[in-house]
Amino acid sequence: MGKPLICLTLTCKTIAEDLAIIEKYRPYIDLVELRADHLDEDECLHIRKFPSLANIPCILTIRRSCDGGLYNGGETARTMLFARAMAFADQNSKNNFQYVDFEEDYHIPSLQDSALAFGTKIIRSFHNMTGPETNLIEHCNKMRRTPYEIPKIAFKPETLEDVTRLFEETKNFTEYDHIFCAMGTLGLPSRILCHKTHSYLTFTSPKETISNTSEIGHIDPITLNELYHFRTLDENTKIYGITGWPLSHTSSPELHNGGYLATGQNAVYIPVRTPKITHALEFCNTVGVEGMSVTIPHKETVLPELSDYDVQVKDILASNTIVKRDGRWVGYNTDADGFSRALLEFLGVEKLKRRKVAIIGAGGAARAIAYAVKQLGAKACIFNRTLANAKAIAERFGFDYAKLDQDSVSKLESYSDIIIQTTSVGNGYYGPSNEANDPIYFYQFKGTENLYDIIYSPEITPVMARAKSAGCNVSNGYSMLKYQGYMQFKMFTGVDYEPVESK
Repeated sequence: MGKPLICLTLTCKTIAEDLAIIEKYRPYIDLVELRADHLDEDECLHIRKFPSLANIPCILTIRRSCDGGLYNGGETARTMLFARAMAFADQNSKNNFQYVDFEEDYHIPSLQDSALAFGTKIIRSFHNMTGPETNLIEHCNKMRRTPYEIPKIAFKPETLEDVTRLFEETKNFTEYDHIFCAMGTLGLPSRILCHKTHSYLTFTSPKETISNTSEIGHIDPITLNELYHFRTLDENTKIYGITGWPLSHTSSPELHNGGYLATGQNAVYIPVRTPKITHALEFCNTVGVEGMSVTIPHKETVLPELSDYDVQVKDILASNTIVKRDGRWVGYNTDADGFSRALLEFLGVEKLKRRKVAIIGAGGAARAIAYAVKQLGAKACIFNRTLANAKAIAERFGFDYAKLDQDSVSKLESYSDIIIQTTSVGNGYYGPSNEANDPIYFYQFKGTENLYDIIYSPEITPVMARAKSAGCNVSNGYSMLKYQGYMQFKMFTGVDYEPVESK
């Protein structure tokens, strides 16, 4: 079977808009899907001429609302739309729809005969918009009534286990062309790694209209090509990734995939979203993932699943990096060293002696940062809403601790040489500071503090904005992300990688 194709799904209201989208994305795609159910009613009268105008292989789809589309008319009217679009076939097949999407329960002999006569392939589709599917190959065999049909099964996974099952069931399925995809954010690996399921194509959407397909989890073709290097992926591609939940934003794929390209490696790094670390490891073992970055909330829960781990993991009690060594998962922690380098660079110093540091939060990142601060020679106080968690870290590293609330303002002031924000509060938030997006909303900056926030999206968090307006020296966590990521890159691949501009 050939390499999977990239299909661009078109969901504009007019043909002219769809054609403009094609021109923008033409270098990144192999074919398009005209979703006629999104077109204005009068535009549907002209879909017959669309393939000749598009000058690219086209799929005609009129998706019913029960299958996730917008078409709410009767089946007779829909049949007439299909017939109009397929009528008067041109001798030049490029001017005809080369594919038409008929659902598995939609069998109109005259349309099927017309498709067969003019060389139009039928994509025989099934969509489960509410849950997972099993026995995929058996289902495909039942759907595919002729050799000219390409069965397509798309489903909404409930957990990452459902996605893992998709890869397991289809890993050796090469008998005929087919299309599989798991929808939604959980299903993203099935779109990027569709060569592993031997799918005929993967669906994408343009950035301009991606909100129309947000429920089913499309990504845009530029991201698929330039970030994930989709066209170069094959059975020899080494797979790495990052796991966490909800993992709504991560810049790690840019760092790692950029590094693979720069160092000439056949590898890809993908997001693997799941609230359960055991599901992530099952996915990795099935698909062949050789290394993973581990983020919130899995840095602690991954420890029982590891066969071994390094001394920093033992001291910090959290792992942000796991690597497959001789068939076993081994844990590492690059957060501490990455943070140390980033903080010293931010402050322009070599040590932190005689500095008093406030560490906000008591999660896995806070433990790694407390470890680093201890190694750098500073005194610190751990502030957390749950005092017992702050106490556990403080006692481990010989630090002070306090409850994170207004009653601890004076103590926070006494440890305010450097304030390190380690929680997820503020992640993805834009706008003014408030109790929901600023973990120390009650603290009034004097302008003498140094604030380091490990969040990097947004670039300026609400607490950073407050501190900066008061005259403080501030930094987000992107430098930490870079430096710990370069260490992970070396652990995964054995190759040193750091862009010149980052040194």
